[in-house]
Parts: sequence; structure tokens; C-alpha cells
Amino acid sequence: MPEQVEILRTEGLSKRYGRIQAVSDMDLRVYKGEVYSFLGPNGSGKSTTVGMILGLVRPTRGRALVFGDDMSMHPWPALRKIGAVIETPAFYPYLSGYNNLKALAIALGGVSNARIDEMLELVGLRERGGDAYKTYSLGMKQRLGIASTLLRDPELIILDEPTNGLDPAGTREVRELIPNLARQGRAVFLCSHLLHEVQAVSDRVAIVKKGRMVAQGTVAELLGSGQYLRIRAADNDALVRALGGVSFVTGIERIDGFVRAAAPTDKAAELNMALATQGIYVSELSAWETDLESVFLDLTDEDVPA
Repeated sequence: MPEQVEILRTEGLSKRYGRIQAVSDMDLRVYKGEVYSFLGPNGSGKSTTVGMILGLVRPTRGRALVFGDDMSMHPWPALRKIGAVIETPAFYPYLSGYNNLKALAIALGGVSNARIDEMLELVGLRERGGDAYKTYSLGMKQRLGIASTLLRDPELIILDEPTNGLDPAGTREVRELIPNLARQGRAVFLCSHLLHEVQAVSDRVAIVKKGRMVAQGTVAELLGSGQYLRIRAADNDALVRALGGVSFVTGIERIDGFVRAAAPTDKAAELNMALATQGIYVSELSAWETDLESVFLDLTDEDVPA
């Protein structure tokens, strides 16, 4: 397995505003080629954390390292390798998509016309590049914003609510773009409240609550994929007692008329036989499917972030 290349690291990153502890001891690791999603309810410290990562907010304690540079001390070398879309991008409404990027390229310096064409192609706007920005849909405007961050070929892309306000078609357009950016060897740090979208595009996910990390891992790890079985029998009381005697069942819960057993899904047949030998014949036995929204709600005791 190739060695992971670390792009972003935070160590004990903390920020206090007077009596309010906005972020506490945030430890993150983001690697090249992955989509890392950062989730939390409103007021959980996500924006403050992003601000410290970009060097816009000075930590009270700890540090954010991007490409090895401490962002509160020496941000400029790292900032040249970062592309960020923090809010809805602002462009000249009467200029074309191409000319908006051209104006930005002139300001940045060292960006060729070929690079502008390449970025329009990457975000699916090559055919509409000559049209005025004011004629673009919300999804197209957001994709042009992402293209603008890519002009200097950043190695880290930070997207804060990139699908905010988009219709389903625009959301799908941006969702399809995000993993492509990572597959090209970049790291993507994504903040979003659309949990089903995050689940579809992310490699790893961090969930924060009141400024603290409460969970971090791959999507499969957080969802418990392959680790739970959904079982129902005519007598669930007897089923629970029988499951308690099975060595590889490490946990048992009753949920909505079913029994959820913490057991590898590849042992389903073995478990069925073990139950049958005890006179328990199940009417249903399958992998327990969950989603990121359910995990989020369980960990944060909050409504899904709006």
C-alpha cells in the first residue's frame, strides 16, 4: 500500500472567544487524494476551524499545519497551494465565465489561457464559457467558483457548503465534481450539511459537536458496515436470550421491532444455524443498513444541520 502523503494536520487546535470555547483540541489529518468531510451542527466550530486552517483566525492554543507550514506563523507559502470556496463566489455578472476567469488569472499572474480552458472543461463549463455569468444557473455559478480556485492548481481544496442553495440538478453537478478533484491527486476538505451527499463522495468523515471531535473515520467505519445484523423472530425475547450465548455477537439492541446484533455480516449463516439449534427460527435476517444522517443524529443529539 503506498504511503499516505499528509497535506493538513491540526494539533490541539483550540479557539476561545471570551467565555465561549468555540473549538477545543481539534486533531485532524487530511491526506492527498481523499475527500475529507467535516460535519457538525450549527455553532459547532466548523467555520472557526476552517478560519484557523486558512490562517484567517489565530488559535488560542495548538496549531494548524498545511504542507508543514504553521498557518498562524507562516501562511503565505501554503496559501499558494490552497484553493478555497468559503461562500457563494462573486463574479462580474456581465462578463462571460471565461472572461471572469481571465480577469482573475491576470490578477494572480502566471496563468495561461490554456489553463483557463482546461478548468472550464474540468467543471463542465467549456461549452458555456462564452456566456454571461448572469445567465448561469446556481450550479454553474458554483462550478465556476470551483474552477476559479483551481487556476493555480492547488493541492488542497477547501469547500464550505458548496451545494448551498442549489437545486437537485446543481447539487448533482457539484457532487460528481468533488471526487474527481481528489482522484487527480488533490486533497478536498468538505464542509456540508447535506449528509446523504457527504456519504456519497467522502473517503473519511469527522463529526464535531460544541467544538470537539466526537467521531472520525472512513464512511464504512462510521456506518458500521458489515458489523451489524438485523434479525426478527416470532419471540424476540427468546431471540435476545439465544444471541447472548453466541460468542461472536458482541452487542444486542432492540430497535423498532427488530433485534440489532453486533456481529460480522459474513457470519449470518453461522448465526442462523446457531439459533436454529436452540429452537429459534428467524423470520428475517439481513445486514443492518444505516446512513450518515442516523449516525450524525446519534452522536450529536441534534437535528440535521440546516
